Amino acid sequence: MLAIVDYGMGNLRSVQKGFAKVGVEAAVVNVPDDILQASAVVLPGVGAFRDCMRNLEELRLVEPIMRSIESGKPFLGICLGLQLLFSESHEFGVHKGLGVFKGKVLRFPDNAGLKVPHMGWNTINIKNRPPILSHVPDGSSFYFVHSYYVAPEDPSIVAATTEYGIEYTSMVWKDNIFAVQFHPEKSQTLGLEVLRAFGGLVK
Repeated sequence: MLAIVDYGMGNLRSVQKGFAKVGVEAAVVNVPDDILQASAVVLPGVGAFRDCMRNLEELRLVEPIMRSIESGKPFLGICLGLQLLFSESHEFGVHKGLGVFKGKVLRFPDNAGLKVPHMGWNTINIKNRPPILSHVPDGSSFYFVHSYYVAPEDPSIVAATTEYGIEYTSMVWKDNIFAVQFHPEKSQTLGLEVLRAFGGLVK
């Protein structure tokens, strides 16, 4: 079973429906044991970083998420689920993340002459093609909604970047960990292809 982590924030049902459209069974779960028993884990999310971390801790979901990642099972972070993987976020103060990757979550600069949040379609530039982008052409468009972006310390984990006033990391990949800033469940055909490819990794 593929588990979509429910911590009270995020468009969980649309992610679940996206997987259903490509024939991948996924269950929305909020119990630690269900995450540990899953064959793959998806961490979606929208909203404030601080609130999300608090919810994960209160529901005792941090440990099963970390153990799932360490076990080598496929893991997909979406939007806030990408940002949570990093050391800290500078959204409404400084808040500690899961620390899977070293790096910060930073706000888009206001002096770039662009609206914040970054909302709508934008392209990705593939730097290091992960298996879940195996059928996605470089320069493809996906749907984004975010005011903050990740700044990894390790450039080797950067799978794709996007331009919005600055060039920022829009996807990371290391071993079994895949995480995207865009919303594949809202990105039509190519977004569903990403979900299909991730589902194909599940044993």
